[in-house]
Amino acid sequence: MLITDRIMEETLKTTCLHDRHVALGAQMSPFGGFDMPIQYSGIIEEHNAVRHACGMFDVSHMGEILVSGPQAEEFVGYIFTNDVRGLEDGRILYGMMLYHSGGTVDDLLVYKFSDSRWLLVVNASNIEKDFAWVVENAEGYDVQVDNLSDFYGEIALQGPDSERIAKDVLGLDLSGLEFYGFVRTVLPPERDGMPDADPEARPAEDEPLIVSRTGYTGEDGFEFYGSFAAIRNIWDRLMAAGVTPCGLGCRDTLRFEVGLPLYGHELSQDISPVEAGLGMFVKMDKPSFIGKEVIGAQKTGGVTRKIVGIELRDKAIPRAGYPVESEGEQIGEVTTGYNSISTGKSVCMAMLRKEFTSQGTEVQVRIRKKLFPGVVCKKRFYDKNYKK
Repeated sequence: MLITDRIMEETLKTTCLHDRHVALGAQMSPFGGFDMPIQYSGIIEEHNAVRHACGMFDVSHMGEILVSGPQAEEFVGYIFTNDVRGLEDGRILYGMMLYHSGGTVDDLLVYKFSDSRWLLVVNASNIEKDFAWVVENAEGYDVQVDNLSDFYGEIALQGPDSERIAKDVLGLDLSGLEFYGFVRTVLPPERDGMPDADPEARPAEDEPLIVSRTGYTGEDGFEFYGSFAAIRNIWDRLMAAGVTPCGLGCRDTLRFEVGLPLYGHELSQDISPVEAGLGMFVKMDKPSFIGKEVIGAQKTGGVTRKIVGIELRDKAIPRAGYPVESEGEQIGEVTTGYNSISTGKSVCMAMLRKEFTSQGTEVQVRIRKKLFPGVVCKKRFYDKNYKK
């Protein structure tokens, strides 16, 4: 092992489930500053488990930032592109935090507990940056900002069987939980007929949980936030019941197929929500928010580039960074690409110059030294299957 590799290993963070992943023989790799499982049985098998049955992910690497205080709603509205005014308690919104330039600090979920208490769930690779940005912009507001990322663990249970499994295995009846809603509850104790968890992983009685229904896979599912003890207990019970553990590899193939962005690929400091085709999550009719002037100009005057989908007429796989060309000229580059597991098609998302973004436009993707013909299409390659 090189000295630099050893230093990297020593500086990587681990989640509360790291020992479970290692014991299962997961393929581990750095992601967002954490040592995370990429796959267990294989990306295709795990992908299909989520599409057709159920799978679970350790997403404890995600960040949680609590904003509280008398002006919490006003402040969240200032740093967040979606409109939080009038949002009911127990509801969630997706949106972005922007730089003054209109570029994206991060895309995130905002959970409303009350007018004075909001939870921001941010991407793992951006936790420190996001927290610093929120604190910096909180000056002048009567709010308190707390980074709770080291307290919460999180499991995502995803797939068409997830509601039944949550009830049968965890004792949680979530049938009444609406899409983009959440509840605060407690983890029911194990009872007869339920799979047993590791006795050493049993949390205290009435262990509090936050359970939401969003999903980054295009399938119905839930997110469980809780203490490390609670999350280990949930993982063990789901494993004992035969739920498929899934790594970040298939999490990426799943989100990609349904056109969901990944920060650093379809969104970044240099990519605005309008350029990413996510302008519907930026509400211009609300009071001032960071980046509003620039985004308003982009919405009214248009942008010079945009992210679109491309379907190749070949089985070659377009990867992030590969050039996209037209008549020998580079017109953009791939942001994410795969041979879609659910459709069997070679597809990608790509940032292209605006004049080439109409559906049906013929383009070519350069893969190594060869050009492969393709056509611009919708960036959603597979239909979502969320709870109606």
